[in-house]
Amino acid sequence: MSAPLVQRLLPEWIDYNGHLSEAYYVLIFGFATDALMDRIGLDAAYRERTGCSLYTVEAHVRYLREVAADAEVEVHTRVIDPGTAGPGLKKARICHEMWVGDALAATEELMTLHVDQGEGRTVPFPDEVADRIRALAEPAPDYAGRAIG
Repeated sequence: MSAPLVQRLLPEWIDYNGHLSEAYYVLIFGFATDALMDRIGLDAAYRERTGCSLYTVEAHVRYLREVAADAEVEVHTRVIDPGTAGPGLKKARICHEMWVGDALAATEELMTLHVDQGEGRTVPFPDEVADRIRALAEPAPDYAGRAIG
């Protein structure tokens, strides 16, 4: 798992019940995805130079606990093992876990694709990025891959 993203909640993210509004869980998870992209080499310079980026094509969020207005959250990110994917890796599964202290507040599982925006299609990650993804890969947590029930 990579170093956590630490985020203090902003007042405008709080809903009428005095808790983090559901849309802002996803915003915070998005910040964690951005941090992972920077870490693996898909940063702003890469996107500008290549016209390629990481697109989320599926997301599953679990809201497990209310997050109070004064909270500071930590998001821990893991890349799920791509398994036996050979050369030409084009996708990455990512799991984020949002913690408030010792309590797991929410999770997000993403399926992402490496997309050439000019061509409008998926393309393989550069070898050095694919190597970083594989180096970070971990087994899937027990909640990953579940359907809504």
